[in-house]
Amino acid sequence: MPMVAAVLGAIAGFAVAALDDQLDARALRVYSPSTASAVLTSIVGASAALTGFVVTVTVLVVQMATGTFSARVLRLWYRDPLLKATLAVLVGTLTFSFSVLRQIDDDSVPDVGVTLAGVLVSVSILIFIVFFDRCIRLLRPVAVAADVARSAISTFEQTVRLARRTDIRWDDGTTRTGPTLEVRATKGGAVQGVDPDGLVEWARAHSAELVLPHPVGDFVPTGSVLVRVYGGEFGDLAATELEGMIALGDERTFDQDPAFALRIMVDIANRALSPAVNDPTTAVQVLDHIGEVLGTIGTTEFRARRDDGASSAVVVLATRRWEDFVTLALTEIREYGATSVQVVRRLRALLEDLLVTVRPEHRPALEEELRRLDADIEASWRGSVDHDRASVADRQGIGGPG
Repeated sequence: MPMVAAVLGAIAGFAVAALDDQLDARALRVYSPSTASAVLTSIVGASAALTGFVVTVTVLVVQMATGTFSARVLRLWYRDPLLKATLAVLVGTLTFSFSVLRQIDDDSVPDVGVTLAGVLVSVSILIFIVFFDRCIRLLRPVAVAADVARSAISTFEQTVRLARRTDIRWDDGTTRTGPTLEVRATKGGAVQGVDPDGLVEWARAHSAELVLPHPVGDFVPTGSVLVRVYGGEFGDLAATELEGMIALGDERTFDQDPAFALRIMVDIANRALSPAVNDPTTAVQVLDHIGEVLGTIGTTEFRARRDDGASSAVVVLATRRWEDFVTLALTEIREYGATSVQVVRRLRALLEDLLVTVRPEHRPALEEELRRLDADIEASWRGSVDHDRASVADRQGIGGPG
């Protein structure tokens, strides 16, 4: 976006100068060559300085994120639309102003261009203020956790919509033999996403069934199976076509992987519970948002839809179970926070709340987590005067109403 804005700014500068010649400048403010040059020179310098400051703030956020949160949070930051828009406006203003500056001579001043440059620098300052305010707010761990939780819920709802399609179903563990083709990864990487529409279209066009053994988020080594094809007729380019519908990258993304968002929230809580930081309150706040995500996931049926004749499924996708989400979200926080009264009380409250709201078939996994929590509390607090306090639920961790 900033690169495009830089090019468009330069082009717009020449275009406005040409337009200025066609307009009646008497209705506009007329600038002298020296005034116009001074104004545009100042705007160019201010735009360059603000751009450098935005980059500096971004570097500071990166350092803060890697030291306090998790390096995986950076993906949210460098893909932030406001960051890109801020840089685009600043760089566009710089190239526009410089382009207009080149049109000034002793006999001609592009008054419209100078006025627009002043408007653009004013807009740049306003956007920068909004950007800076957001940066300050995002430096709080709970704000990052809330943002990540929203991404997790949005991604999971997208996954639910995918599961409701009749041409796609989740893998139910059925063992299949004799694939007609196994598509293997030509390079290693994490599965960042798949193209469900493209896979369905290909399967139907070739009268085949496609099975993807790896869920989104798995790391697939070079040479591992990406897709198994059963039945159908196809040519030599089938493997290349199918591999192109599965995105592999260096790291996981949020696009089709709600578990990755949970992973980031757990990492933030784990850092807060480390002896070097010792901030259990942050872990409790993160648990608030983890509970929100698990509450959304827990109302969904995870059992694979069987092919009962009404289904026209031609693509089978691997997916996570409810137990996988619960284990990911709570196990490490329970382990690292077992000696914190706040954390164990908040964990118990979270689990008890989820037992009321989730589907009945999901409750055994929560009851198992409660059993493990009791065992950890017994091991960590046996003989302590606070054993009774560590064994009760509190939505605020400690200090909440009884």
